[in-house]
Amino acid sequence: MSSQRWLLLAHQLPTRPSKARVKTWRRLQQIGAVPTRNSVYVLPNTEQCREDFEWIRSEIVSLGGEATVFAAEAFAAGDDDLIVAFKRARNTDYKALKRDADRMLSLSRTKRRPAGNRDEWGRAVRRMRERFTEIERIDFFHAPAGHDAASAVAALERLAAGPQSPTVEDRVALAPTAFQKRRWVTRPRPGVDQMASAWLIRRFIDPKATFGFVEQPADGDVPFDMYTGEFSHHGTSCTFEMLVRRFNIVDPAVARIGEIVHDLDMKEQRYQPPEAPAVARIVDGLRELHPDDDTLLQHGMAMFEALARSFSATESATGRTMKIRQMKIRQSRKPPKR
Repeated sequence: MSSQRWLLLAHQLPTRPSKARVKTWRRLQQIGAVPTRNSVYVLPNTEQCREDFEWIRSEIVSLGGEATVFAAEAFAAGDDDLIVAFKRARNTDYKALKRDADRMLSLSRTKRRPAGNRDEWGRAVRRMRERFTEIERIDFFHAPAGHDAASAVAALERLAAGPQSPTVEDRVALAPTAFQKRRWVTRPRPGVDQMASAWLIRRFIDPKATFGFVEQPADGDVPFDMYTGEFSHHGTSCTFEMLVRRFNIVDPAVARIGEIVHDLDMKEQRYQPPEAPAVARIVDGLRELHPDDDTLLQHGMAMFEALARSFSATESATGRTMKIRQMKIRQSRKPPKR
């Protein structure tokens, strides 16, 4: 990216016809531009954004208006204010999408699904995914509401897919030795399932695993919590639960973490662990605090490591208490010495 971080489009359109103004406004919304002052819109300075602005500039000129595209460094509003404006715009889009997805889920769960066959329902779900993809494409600074919207759309897709029969692979445990020195990749802006899964990978599968953030895995990468692949959501299980199952990980702390991750990521109240609200708050705070994905993931993994140690310490203390109680009971049952 250039040292001139922003692209600006300054334009002026004739008063009549009014539809020219409406058309231009809609096009600017579609490419994710945000307004700064009257008739001045901003985008990050990338090749794709420059191309989008140039197309709109040519359209404005063809409508009888005037337009100029130029690059600029931070100006009056400042970098931070502009980034906040971009995030706010995308948060609004994501939240509207999530409301619609939640409404569809609610209708289905109460058996009031709109009339129509399975194909119509599937098309509605695909349109929801397409809508999410369009928002994600112009989410230049990873608005935090995107994670919740993605989870809601994924829940719709699981519902549309229907129950899946267990496969042979689900019943045969994988060997961690086959996954050593690999790069595990996931989507940008990791959330609770990605953080917990990365911690699980480092703790039980490969202590030297490396992580990357991509839209499409490369050959040799091991994808997790992406929209395709073995280590992702399947049926009613989140990615963390699938990894635990596939690698046959048996650990009390992992089981408790799995309940937290399931309820938060799947938007359910199956287990209702008391730690879940606090974990959700911490994940949201980490996502706000760390713009760098790798730093964000490392802090999320550290949080789950601390949580696991706390659970393990509690289990150990409970076990010691039980042993002491049992010892006292046995001693109390011994006949007195004569």
